[in-house]
Amino acid sequence: MMNLQNPPTSPHSFLNPEGWVQAKGYANGVLAEGKVVYTGGLIGWNGQQQFEHMDLVGQFEQTLRNIVAVLDTAGARPEHLVRLTWYITDKAEYLSNLKQIGAAYRRVIGRHFPAMAVVQVVALMEDAAKIEIEATAVIPHD
Repeated sequence: MMNLQNPPTSPHSFLNPEGWVQAKGYANGVLAEGKVVYTGGLIGWNGQQQFEHMDLVGQFEQTLRNIVAVLDTAGARPEHLVRLTWYITDKAEYLSNLKQIGAAYRRVIGRHFPAMAVVQVVALMEDAAKIEIEATAVIPHD
């Protein structure tokens, strides 16, 4: 039996198998219906492809803002996100900045926590990039 939860900030159902501890800061799974929006791997530069921040937290917040801008183009909002896959270049920098990363996330996305994965990679295609995120959103049918 599955535990379906509909957070007040999301039109989607979050999946947590019965007997599992509730995930914190992400969802184990999301059930959604509607039009699907996929982003490419977005990084922490601005719309002119210039880095305004060289630190992970600054690039992370800009990356989230870039995701929101792409979603907006499709008529989607942050609460429509169903999955985020993060690629980071430095696990130690990520772990030492969790509080600031969480604050940046809440400033841009709010308290909506879709299914997520964070993966450390050796490098990203842009040498100055410290993070790249792929996003999937589902815009519910009217």
